[in-house]
Amino acid sequence: MARAALFDVDGTLVDSNYLHVASWWEAFRQEGHTVASTAVHRAIGLGSADLIEHLLGPGRDREQEARISSAHAALYATYFERLAPLEGAADLLRSLSARGWSVVLVSSASGAELKALRRALGVDDAITDTASSDDVDEGKPAPDPIRHAMELAGATSETTVYVGDSVWDMKAATRASVPAVGLLSGGIPKADLENAGAVEVHRSPADLLAHLDESVISGIGGAR
Repeated sequence: MARAALFDVDGTLVDSNYLHVASWWEAFRQEGHTVASTAVHRAIGLGSADLIEHLLGPGRDREQEARISSAHAALYATYFERLAPLEGAADLLRSLSARGWSVVLVSSASGAELKALRRALGVDDAITDTASSDDVDEGKPAPDPIRHAMELAGATSETTVYVGDSVWDMKAATRASVPAVGLLSGGIPKADLENAGAVEVHRSPADLLAHLDESVISGIGGAR
Protein backbone atom coordinates (compact mmCIF):
# COMPACT_ATOMS: atom_id res chain seq x y z
CA MET A 1 0.00 0.00 0.00
CA ALA A 2 1.35 3.42 -0.98
CA ARG A 3 2.29 5.98 1.65
CA ALA A 4 0.77 9.36 0.85
CA ALA A 5 1.92 12.74 2.12
CA LEU A 6 -0.87 15.20 1.35
CA PHE A 7 -0.17 18.93 1.43
CA ASP A 8 -2.27 22.05 1.43
CA VAL A 9 -0.51 24.74 -0.65
CA ASP A 10 -1.49 28.32 0.31
CA GLY A 11 0.19 29.22 3.60
CA THR A 12 1.63 25.71 3.91
CA LEU A 13 4.08 25.57 1.01
CA VAL A 14 3.67 29.00 -0.61
CA ASP A 15 3.69 32.33 1.25
CA SER A 16 0.36 33.49 -0.15
CA ASN A 17 -2.19 33.73 2.66
CA TYR A 18 -1.90 37.44 3.24
CA LEU A 19 -2.06 38.11 -0.50
CA HIS A 20 -5.40 36.28 -0.46
CA VAL A 21 -6.51 38.35 2.53
CA ALA A 22 -5.80 41.62 0.70
CA SER A 23 -7.49 40.37 -2.47
CA TRP A 24 -10.63 39.15 -0.70
CA TRP A 25 -10.81 42.32 1.44
CA GLU A 26 -10.81 44.48 -1.70
CA ALA A 27 -13.24 42.18 -3.54
CA PHE A 28 -15.73 42.50 -0.69
CA ARG A 29 -15.19 46.27 -0.52
CA GLN A 30 -16.01 46.61 -4.22
CA GLU A 31 -19.43 45.10 -3.54
CA GLY A 32 -20.08 47.33 -0.55
CA HIS A 33 -19.04 44.99 2.26
CA THR A 34 -16.65 45.91 5.04
CA VAL A 35 -15.13 42.64 6.24
CA ALA A 36 -12.35 42.72 8.83
CA SER A 37 -9.02 41.43 7.59
CA THR A 38 -8.72 39.20 10.64
CA ALA A 39 -12.00 37.50 9.73
CA VAL A 40 -10.87 37.03 6.13
CA HIS A 41 -7.57 35.58 7.33
CA ARG A 42 -9.27 32.94 9.44
CA ALA A 43 -11.47 31.97 6.49
CA ILE A 44 -8.55 31.36 4.13
CA GLY A 45 -8.46 27.68 3.23
CA LEU A 46 -12.14 27.47 2.40
CA GLY A 47 -13.20 27.32 -1.23
CA SER A 48 -14.46 30.60 -2.69
CA ALA A 49 -18.19 29.89 -2.32
CA ASP A 50 -17.77 28.58 1.24
CA LEU A 51 -15.55 31.52 2.19
CA ILE A 52 -18.13 34.04 0.98
CA GLU A 53 -20.92 32.23 2.82
CA HIS A 54 -18.81 31.97 5.97
CA LEU A 55 -18.06 35.70 5.98
CA LEU A 56 -21.35 37.19 4.76
CA GLY A 57 -23.77 34.68 6.26
CA PRO A 58 -27.03 33.18 5.00
CA GLY A 59 -28.67 36.56 4.43
CA ARG A 60 -26.13 37.63 1.79
CA ASP A 61 -27.08 38.84 -1.68
CA ARG A 62 -26.36 35.70 -3.70
CA GLU A 63 -26.22 37.70 -6.92
CA GLN A 64 -23.01 39.27 -5.63
CA GLU A 65 -21.19 35.97 -5.09
CA ALA A 66 -19.91 35.51 -8.64
CA ARG A 67 -18.75 39.14 -8.81
CA ILE A 68 -16.92 38.89 -5.48
CA SER A 69 -15.26 35.64 -6.47
CA SER A 70 -14.25 37.01 -9.87
CA ALA A 71 -12.86 40.18 -8.32
CA HIS A 72 -10.79 38.16 -5.88
CA ALA A 73 -9.44 35.98 -8.69
CA ALA A 74 -8.47 39.01 -10.77
CA LEU A 75 -6.84 40.80 -7.85
CA TYR A 76 -4.93 37.73 -6.68
CA ALA A 77 -3.74 37.02 -10.24
CA THR A 78 -1.70 40.23 -10.13
CA TYR A 79 0.59 38.46 -7.63
CA PHE A 80 1.17 35.30 -9.68
CA GLU A 81 4.65 36.22 -10.88
CA ARG A 82 5.72 37.24 -7.37
CA LEU A 83 4.53 34.18 -5.45
CA ALA A 84 7.31 32.64 -3.38
CA PRO A 85 7.67 29.26 -1.68
CA LEU A 86 8.07 29.14 2.06
CA GLU A 87 11.53 28.24 3.32
CA GLY A 88 12.15 24.51 3.12
CA ALA A 89 8.99 23.73 1.14
CA ALA A 90 10.68 22.30 -1.95
CA ASP A 91 13.27 20.43 0.12
CA LEU A 92 10.53 18.90 2.28
CA LEU A 93 8.60 17.58 -0.72
CA ARG A 94 11.74 16.24 -2.38
CA SER A 95 12.86 14.56 0.84
CA LEU A 96 9.53 12.77 1.23
CA SER A 97 9.51 11.75 -2.44
CA ALA A 98 13.02 10.36 -2.10
CA ARG A 99 11.85 8.30 0.87
CA GLY A 100 9.17 6.69 -1.27
CA TRP A 101 6.15 8.81 -0.38
CA SER A 102 3.52 9.77 -2.92
CA VAL A 103 3.25 13.55 -2.56
CA VAL A 104 -0.18 14.95 -3.44
CA LEU A 105 -1.17 18.62 -3.31
CA VAL A 106 -4.66 19.22 -1.91
CA SER A 107 -5.74 22.75 -2.68
CA SER A 108 -8.85 24.90 -2.98
CA ALA A 109 -7.09 26.50 -5.93
CA SER A 110 -7.60 25.36 -9.51
CA GLY A 111 -6.81 26.41 -13.06
CA ALA A 112 -4.38 29.27 -13.56
CA GLU A 113 -4.07 29.85 -9.80
CA LEU A 114 -2.96 26.28 -9.15
CA LYS A 115 -0.50 26.45 -12.05
CA ALA A 116 1.00 29.63 -10.57
CA LEU A 117 1.39 27.98 -7.18
CA ARG A 118 3.11 24.94 -8.71
CA ARG A 119 5.38 27.21 -10.72
CA ALA A 120 6.32 29.10 -7.55
CA LEU A 121 7.15 25.83 -5.80
CA GLY A 122 9.28 24.61 -8.69
CA VAL A 123 9.18 21.03 -7.48
CA ASP A 124 7.00 19.18 -9.98
CA ASP A 125 9.57 16.38 -10.00
CA ALA A 126 8.52 15.47 -6.45
CA ILE A 127 4.74 15.85 -6.85
CA THR A 128 2.79 12.71 -7.70
CA ASP A 129 -0.63 14.30 -8.24
CA THR A 130 -2.92 17.21 -7.38
CA ALA A 131 -6.45 17.25 -5.96
CA SER A 132 -8.09 20.59 -6.70
CA SER A 133 -11.41 22.18 -5.79
CA ASP A 134 -12.74 21.10 -9.18
CA ASP A 135 -12.46 17.42 -8.26
CA VAL A 136 -14.95 17.22 -5.37
CA ASP A 137 -18.47 18.34 -4.52
CA GLU A 138 -17.52 19.68 -1.07
CA GLY A 139 -14.28 21.37 -0.12
CA LYS A 140 -12.52 21.57 3.22
CA PRO A 141 -13.50 21.19 6.07
CA ALA A 142 -15.41 18.28 4.50
CA PRO A 143 -13.21 15.18 4.20
CA ASP A 144 -13.87 14.83 0.46
CA PRO A 145 -10.62 16.47 -0.76
CA ILE A 146 -8.52 14.29 1.55
CA ARG A 147 -10.31 11.12 0.51
CA HIS A 148 -9.96 11.99 -3.17
CA ALA A 149 -6.23 12.61 -2.73
CA MET A 150 -5.84 9.24 -0.99
CA GLU A 151 -7.57 7.57 -3.93
CA LEU A 152 -5.19 9.28 -6.35
CA ALA A 153 -2.23 8.01 -4.35
CA GLY A 154 -3.65 4.52 -3.79
CA ALA A 155 -3.32 4.98 -0.04
CA THR A 156 -5.51 4.46 3.03
CA SER A 157 -5.99 6.55 6.15
CA GLU A 158 -3.48 4.27 7.90
CA THR A 159 -0.77 5.13 5.34
CA THR A 160 -1.54 8.81 4.87
CA VAL A 161 -0.59 12.06 6.59
CA TYR A 162 -1.89 15.55 5.85
CA VAL A 163 0.02 18.81 6.33
CA GLY A 164 -1.79 22.16 6.39
CA ASP A 165 -1.91 25.57 8.01
CA SER A 166 -5.60 26.26 8.68
CA VAL A 167 -8.27 24.96 11.02
CA TRP A 168 -10.17 23.84 7.90
CA ASP A 169 -7.21 21.65 6.94
CA MET A 170 -7.06 20.08 10.37
CA LYS A 171 -10.81 19.43 10.46
CA ALA A 172 -10.86 17.90 6.97
CA ALA A 173 -8.02 15.52 7.77
CA THR A 174 -9.50 14.55 11.11
CA ARG A 175 -12.87 13.81 9.50
CA ALA A 176 -11.07 11.60 6.98
CA SER A 177 -9.33 9.76 9.87
CA VAL A 178 -5.93 10.99 8.69
CA PRO A 179 -3.31 12.42 11.10
CA ALA A 180 -3.11 16.18 10.64
CA VAL A 181 0.18 18.05 10.97
CA GLY A 182 -0.18 21.80 11.39
CA LEU A 183 2.20 24.54 10.29
CA LEU A 184 2.26 28.05 11.74
CA SER A 185 3.44 29.54 8.44
CA GLY A 186 -0.11 30.55 7.51
CA GLY A 187 -0.52 32.74 10.59
CA ILE A 188 -3.05 30.66 12.54
CA PRO A 189 -2.18 30.14 16.25
CA LYS A 190 -0.95 26.77 17.46
CA ALA A 191 -3.82 26.36 19.91
CA ASP A 192 -6.38 26.84 17.15
CA LEU A 193 -4.74 24.18 14.99
CA GLU A 194 -4.56 21.75 17.91
CA ASN A 195 -8.19 22.38 18.86
CA ALA A 196 -9.15 21.60 15.25
CA GLY A 197 -7.36 18.25 15.38
CA ALA A 198 -3.65 18.76 14.72
CA VAL A 199 -1.61 15.92 16.23
CA GLU A 200 1.52 18.07 16.11
CA VAL A 201 2.45 21.59 15.01
CA HIS A 202 5.65 22.94 13.46
CA ARG A 203 6.72 26.50 12.67
CA SER A 204 7.25 26.05 8.94
CA PRO A 205 8.08 23.52 6.21
CA ALA A 206 11.76 23.94 7.10
CA ASP A 207 11.02 23.18 10.76
CA LEU A 208 9.04 20.07 9.84
CA LEU A 209 11.86 18.90 7.58
CA ALA A 210 14.38 19.40 10.39
CA HIS A 211 12.24 17.23 12.70
CA LEU A 212 10.97 14.77 10.11
CA ASP A 213 12.42 11.71 11.83
CA GLU A 214 10.77 12.75 15.11
CA SER A 215 7.45 13.60 13.50
CA VAL A 216 4.31 11.46 13.42
CA ILE A 217 5.23 11.02 9.75
CA SER A 218 8.11 8.73 10.73
CA GLY A 219 5.71 6.21 12.25
CA ILE A 220 3.34 5.88 9.32
CA GLY A 221 3.64 2.73 7.25
CA GLY A 222 7.23 2.06 8.23
CA ALA A 223 8.31 5.48 6.96
CA ARG A 224 11.83 5.52 8.37
